Amino acid sequence: MSVEISETRAGAASAVRTGVSISAVREESRFAALFGDVRLLLIALWLGAALFSLVVAQGAFSVLPTRELAGAVVGHALAFLNTSGFAISVLLFISSFFMPAKTTNRARLTERIALLIVALATAIEQWVITARLRDIRAAMGRPVDELAKDDPLRVAFGSLHGYSIIVLMLAMLAAAIAFFAIARRSKAVQSPKSNVQSQDVAA
Repeated sequence: MSVEISETRAGAASAVRTGVSISAVREESRFAALFGDVRLLLIALWLGAALFSLVVAQGAFSVLPTRELAGAVVGHALAFLNTSGFAISVLLFISSFFMPAKTTNRARLTERIALLIVALATAIEQWVITARLRDIRAAMGRPVDELAKDDPLRVAFGSLHGYSIIVLMLAMLAAAIAFFAIARRSKAVQSPKSNVQSQDVAA
């Protein structure tokens, strides 16, 4: 009789431990899924803002009365875009090491390289190219259109503006790659049913 009671208690204790373990796995999966969704939302918001800034730039130069005013508006928008892109990409890169490894090493490496490219591109855009453009504008002392087309300052300004567009396109391309990589990883994290089911069977 005492043996049966001991076995019953042992079975009950085992069932409780199993139930707690399954609950812990499910709770961890919910947190990881939420974490993945937040990461995906951040990169999606930045990518959408980058696309929107291109539309704003075209509209500003066609609607505003002077190119100087349009340039100021676009420059302000790009400054926010670059700084936010740098901050978001660095944050997502660091947080990628804390996400469950539900995808291949190649997929995780692709995500991290893409995020590093976004960080590097936005940093160069904001603190190298934009800073140099600001110095050239100050050296001009007047609107760009008033300078001769072969003026060294105007030529340098045009070249840097072209580089700025290329760097921004590179950042957007890398952000798109990172978006799909993060989405794939987030989807994998949100599908942990096999782990829970295996524990249910074991129970």
